[in-house]
Amino acid sequence: MRLLLVEDEIRTNEYLKQGLSEAGFVVDIANDGKTGLHLALEQAYDLIVLDVMLPGIDGWTILRHLRESLTGRHTPVLFLSARDALSDRVHGLELGADDYLVKPFAFAELLARIRTLLRRGPQREDDVLVINDLRLNVLARTATRNDARLHLSGREFNLLCLLMRRQGEILSRSEIASQVWDMNFDSDTNVVDVAIKRLRQKINDPVPGQLIHAVRGMGYVCELRS
Repeated sequence: MRLLLVEDEIRTNEYLKQGLSEAGFVVDIANDGKTGLHLALEQAYDLIVLDVMLPGIDGWTILRHLRESLTGRHTPVLFLSARDALSDRVHGLELGADDYLVKPFAFAELLARIRTLLRRGPQREDDVLVINDLRLNVLARTATRNDARLHLSGREFNLLCLLMRRQGEILSRSEIASQVWDMNFDSDTNVVDVAIKRLRQKINDPVPGQLIHAVRGMGYVCELRS
């Protein structure tokens, strides 16, 4: 899942991005309101974490524009703010925010609130992905094949999640690198191919049979083939 974090405190941005990335999310960041609004309107996000007091354009205005647009009308938004007055919290919720968390906060609480919003969101994706005997629980971050537990690294789990969510769709190496590694793909690196090879080996340990297939000159696809 892809999140947008709009926060003008650089150290807070870095801390939250690292923690959310380790929790399995792909995170884009913006350090000012103008950039945050542009990203929120131009990109598809599963959830937006939004500070209220921002340089250029404040969080209230960003949310107002977002709710008026077709692309961001249903995107869950969680406000972060040092403004803890009841009137501020009510104002944020009335504008269309889904939650409001007052600074300072514990990262564990932020993560729990994000997961709660994603579970109940109107456009929520499935929590459990299944292809034949391969089963992946997104929230529990567990994967099994033929009921045998797969021991995946965080990156391998994210890679498998992407492939399974886009079942039957050929994903290019550049798109996989962008979604899983949050980086631009360099044709001179084989990071995607190496990761796919390791993931295939782990998936096929309990049960033989390929579910991830290479498509020559195009990329990779996850699907059951007869």
